[in-house]
Amino acid sequence: MSSPAERYAAAKARNSFTLTNEFASNFDFPLDEFQISGCHSLESGKGVLVAAPTGAGKTVVGEFAAFLAMKQGKKCFYTAPIKALSNQKYSDFKEMFGDSNVGLLTGDTSINSDANIVVMTTEVLRNMIYADSRTLNNLQYVVMDEVHYLADKFRGAVWEEILIHLPETTQVASLSATVSNAEEFGDWLNEVRGNTDVIVSETRPVPLYQHVLFNNRLLDLFVDDGRVNPEIVRLEKESYRNTRSSHGTNRGKNSGWNDRGPSIKQLSRPEVIEKLDREGLLPAITFIFSRNACSAAVHQCLVAGIRLTNAEERSAIREVVFRATANIPEEDLVVLGFAEWLDGLERGIAAHHAGLLPSFKETVEELFQRGLVKCVFATETLALGINMPARTVVLEKLVKWNGEAHVAISPGEFTQLTGRAGRRGIDIEGNAVILWSKEIDSGSVAGLASTRTYPLKSSFKPTYNMAINLISRFGSSIARDSLESSFAQYQADKAVVGLARQIKRNQGAISELRETMICHMGDFEEYAEIRSEIKAIEKSFAKLTKAKRILAEDELIAARKALRSHPCHSCGDREAHSRIAERVDRLVRETKGLEERVSNRTDLIAKRFDKVQIMLERSGYLQNGLITEWGSLLAKIYGETDLLIAELIKRGSFDTLDGPEMVSVLSALVFEARRDESPKIPKGAVEESLNDLIHHWSVINADEIEIGLEPMREPDLAFCWASYRWASGHSLSSILRGTELTVGDFVRSMKQIIDLLRQIGNASPHLAQTVENALRRIDRGIVSYAGMVG
Repeated sequence: MSSPAERYAAAKARNSFTLTNEFASNFDFPLDEFQISGCHSLESGKGVLVAAPTGAGKTVVGEFAAFLAMKQGKKCFYTAPIKALSNQKYSDFKEMFGDSNVGLLTGDTSINSDANIVVMTTEVLRNMIYADSRTLNNLQYVVMDEVHYLADKFRGAVWEEILIHLPETTQVASLSATVSNAEEFGDWLNEVRGNTDVIVSETRPVPLYQHVLFNNRLLDLFVDDGRVNPEIVRLEKESYRNTRSSHGTNRGKNSGWNDRGPSIKQLSRPEVIEKLDREGLLPAITFIFSRNACSAAVHQCLVAGIRLTNAEERSAIREVVFRATANIPEEDLVVLGFAEWLDGLERGIAAHHAGLLPSFKETVEELFQRGLVKCVFATETLALGINMPARTVVLEKLVKWNGEAHVAISPGEFTQLTGRAGRRGIDIEGNAVILWSKEIDSGSVAGLASTRTYPLKSSFKPTYNMAINLISRFGSSIARDSLESSFAQYQADKAVVGLARQIKRNQGAISELRETMICHMGDFEEYAEIRSEIKAIEKSFAKLTKAKRILAEDELIAARKALRSHPCHSCGDREAHSRIAERVDRLVRETKGLEERVSNRTDLIAKRFDKVQIMLERSGYLQNGLITEWGSLLAKIYGETDLLIAELIKRGSFDTLDGPEMVSVLSALVFEARRDESPKIPKGAVEESLNDLIHHWSVINADEIEIGLEPMREPDLAFCWASYRWASGHSLSSILRGTELTVGDFVRSMKQIIDLLRQIGNASPHLAQTVENALRRIDRGIVSYAGMVG
């Protein structure tokens, strides 16, 4: 097999890119320069990183990789971060290359896995690499779509694992949103993957214009010279004055007027949609950072009588909806709120969020792409790569709840959200509309709108499963070295260079200052230390008990006596020297902090790997650096709670459980409640097993804290009762009644349990019968239907 360098040399010698030209001829429009450059890189035998704005057409380069594989009789794997994207790309590729040439692997779906082109979730490819799967044979191209996901706290490590451990002969096409450190990421790819071109495009194919909606006035955010629109600033000031002057006056409260004139009144959601419709700005996506608020917005529009479709469109909508829901039982459709959902769709209005049934979300996406749904209220999950561009994007707020607090959205998030505006080949411009309120000021909006890129920061951390798999393949020493080539360590090393430079500057400044405070009377540093000690004792007095204060007073008297008797106390330049000594002290403390940061960053990933190995040795998964029988089991368990699951299997916690009981216990390892609540738990075997689970988690937790590892997340029992009842045959309506569970959350959690059950069945044959029983009981009805690919 020729190397990438040899293939590049051959292409250069030919001085032509015939396959790129052939591929480009299949499009109705000329490819952009950055797309052609990306294709040339792949045809030349090199890897490529393409960073471009949302909607710019990065995936064309990924499609060319698949085209090359077909032409060369090689394989191409196209990876996506979420199943919805994988399903979407699978449909696209079937249309481009034919059903028989395309496969799909998403963990719960396996279709034509030996095809030349296989679309898969990123975790599937990572697992293949660790298992040294035969499916990797003849693999020439890997496309990593949405590669900026490697910054994701929980899943980002998977992208780096793949990039580090793929065979050198495999060409990688990495597709990313526009990030401000693309060159840094490209430099790292060159180190770990070899010859990789970095192609950055900051040009949006459809220009984006920013607006602010004041009451019924739609104003441009920026004027021609790039300044914030003076009219917006004037209206803001007027509104703030009106608010202050109206306090305490009934007229201002009741009529919307005050002594200085009209106040700003924000339009309702239906009024905003009507305004956009009149302005010709539909279809629109309104981002609302709350699932309930998205559903409420649709309801408000229905109550207001909004209708955005004609009879022909309504007929087409019904056809799509009934086809998509044909296999869902009638009783489940009632639970899903089908009637109101359909009513909204027929009027051209829908919600899109993670709480919806997957097939409902996919239906909304299809109808929106076809222009049949004109208005979607969505959470930010829609911004993650789904092909749903709109003419207009509306932001109601610039803050969101992150699970712990309300925080301002970042420039990167703003870029992702507003990047949905402007449909290539349809719109001549895209529009982002921010609804003005007293919590939003034009300065903060302008700051977000003008900061178009954001940095890509690695979140890579070795896990127990990762460590076992790497040691199994390479041995401990080589595995440790391989982790040192991660992007996380690359970034840490670059940071160390800057910190070391600052330490050197500080040390030079300290030496100079020490020269200037040399005292002819004696050792002034010693004198300064006594002064510092006195200050520290005096500062501590307020926090001391009476008994300790007496001791501290004795220390203070002794220190003051030592100060007065010190030779430097009678120096005429004593206070000038003291001020210099304080600056030295500050610099010494700052330098110590910088040195600690350097120490923490040096061999950052390898040090964590060492700690993970200590945990694995302590728990019996490694012995003298070699993988034990239980270590081989852990190698087949993926997820945040991998070590805990392996411990439960090892200690026989599942051995006496039946199918529904096992489902209930496993739910504690995958579910995360959106709010605290008192969980209901099945009595008997489930309760005993959950007590056992909590005990083993607490042991692991204590060991992790002792060793210095970030603790594993605590099990969550909030889904135990619902999952047990579903596995016991109860209906969806009876399970959801009286709970805050959405159908989407229910289905997603059941899918995660199914995935975990399959891992356990694969890892532990003696549990296979129980696993099969559990799978048969839960993979039914709405859960089974949600896994089907259309």
